[in-house]
Amino acid sequence: MSFTNTPITVIKQAYSPANKLISFADTNALLDYCDQFQRPFIHFWTTDQPTLILGINDRHLPNLTAGLQSLTANKYDYFLRNSGGLAVISDPGVLNISLFIPDADRKLDVDDSYDIIADLIMATFPTLSIQTFEVTHSYCPGKYDLSVNGQKIAGIAQRRSKGAVVLMLYLSVEGDQDARSNVVSEFYRAGDAYSQTRWTFPQVDKTTMTTVEKIGFPDINLLTVEQHFLKSVSQQMMSLDLDSQAQLFRSDTFIDLRKKQLRKIQLRNQQLPLI
Repeated sequence: MSFTNTPITVIKQAYSPANKLISFADTNALLDYCDQFQRPFIHFWTTDQPTLILGINDRHLPNLTAGLQSLTANKYDYFLRNSGGLAVISDPGVLNISLFIPDADRKLDVDDSYDIIADLIMATFPTLSIQTFEVTHSYCPGKYDLSVNGQKIAGIAQRRSKGAVVLMLYLSVEGDQDARSNVVSEFYRAGDAYSQTRWTFPQVDKTTMTTVEKIGFPDINLLTVEQHFLKSVSQQMMSLDLDSQAQLFRSDTFIDLRKKQLRKIQLRNQQLPLI
C-alpha cells in the first residue's frame, strides 16, 4: 500500500548506552516533525548493548526494584519508554524499524496502519508464511505480532499525533532469542508480576519466539534486512531519500524538537527506582 508521494527519508542509527534515551527522543521528535511538515521517514535503529526497554505498564510491577536488579545481574541495560505497555528487548541482533506516515488528510485507522508495516515485512520475506495474531506467551504480546509457524519474530506498536502516525516494529533477526526470553521472564518473576491482578503481565515461554535466522536464513544480518525492507517499499511505487539524514539532524527545528523530547523522557526515567 502506497502511503505517500513524498520521498521517504531513510535514517540509520546505533545507540550507545550513554545515548539510550535519545532513541525514543528521536522517535518522538521525528513524529512531531512528520506531523508539522508532512514528511515521511523510515528509522532503522538498534542498541550497541543488550537493553530491556520498559513499557509504561511495567512501572506497576509490585517489586520493580528487584526486577531491575535482575536485569543488572544479567548484564542488561534498561530504560523506560513512553509508548507501548510492556517490555521488549533491543540488542545488536534486533532491528527496530519505525515508519513515520504523514496523515493529515487520509486519517488511517489503527488496523490499516498496522497492516502497512506488516505487509512490508511480508514483502521483505516473501518465502515466509508470516501470520498476524497475538502470541500470548511472548514478551509484549499484541494483536499484530508477526509469527512464522506459531513463533513470534516481531512485534508492532504505534503512536499518533494530530497529523501523523508512527509504526514501531522490532524484528528479532539473529542472536539467542531463548536468552532474551529468559531475561524478560526473570524480570517479571523477580518483580512479583503475578502476585497482583490489576495489571496483566505475560508469562513468557521461550518456545513461542524465534529469529529470522533460525527459520531458514542462517546468513541473515541487519543490513540485509534493511536492504530488503527498502526494496519492498520501492516496490510500492514510493521513492526513497538516502541522503538527507545529516541535514535533517543539523536543522534547528529538529534539534529543538529532540531537546524537548529528550527532556521529557529524562524526567520519565527519573521515576525509576535507583539500583
